[in-house]
Amino acid sequence: MNAFNANRDKPIGKRLDLPDSEIVYYPEFFIKAKADAYFEHFKKKVPWQQDNIKVFGKIYPQPRLTALYGTNGKPYSYSNITMQPHSFTEALLEIKEKIETVTDAVFTTCLLNRYRHGRDSNGWHADNEKALGPHPVIASVTLGQERYFHLKHRSDKYLKHKVLLWHGSLLIMQGTTQQHWLHQVPKTAKPIGERINLTFRVIA
Repeated sequence: MNAFNANRDKPIGKRLDLPDSEIVYYPEFFIKAKADAYFEHFKKKVPWQQDNIKVFGKIYPQPRLTALYGTNGKPYSYSNITMQPHSFTEALLEIKEKIETVTDAVFTTCLLNRYRHGRDSNGWHADNEKALGPHPVIASVTLGQERYFHLKHRSDKYLKHKVLLWHGSLLIMQGTTQQHWLHQVPKTAKPIGERINLTFRVIA
């Protein structure tokens, strides 16, 4: 049996009760042994890179490592960074196919993020780039260290929420979520391990 043959049991998801959104969380999308194997594979095999970003006119190293994979050769641009994709690997294709059993999307692209420690983070943003279309479907897999995922509504400052993303979990955001909500993975001062995050998306 292939080491990355995805678990075929039907996962159970929980929809977050947030207005102007369509977010479903699957805390145990992959069994632990499968998630462990994926984590070690991507940590060792992915050609990770660290790009520079501009914040208020100053250049800083992005506070995480990234890599882009795709099935159609389309680049992906965000925060004045344009990434060229590698071809999808067998492991990524298997994860993609399993996610597609719980969504109507057919994903073309996967942006991987590697958070090496608590100082690595991802600031407030929405995945609303033009290339993703008007109602993007974003499927986010967490491998390794669990991290908090924060959400805040764009127009109602009192609407906030956070989810602890487990090892082997899947979070799907779709519908009007990106129009109305921002999200982040904040820094933490706690001594923690590495997290690898796979974010699948559709670039036509």
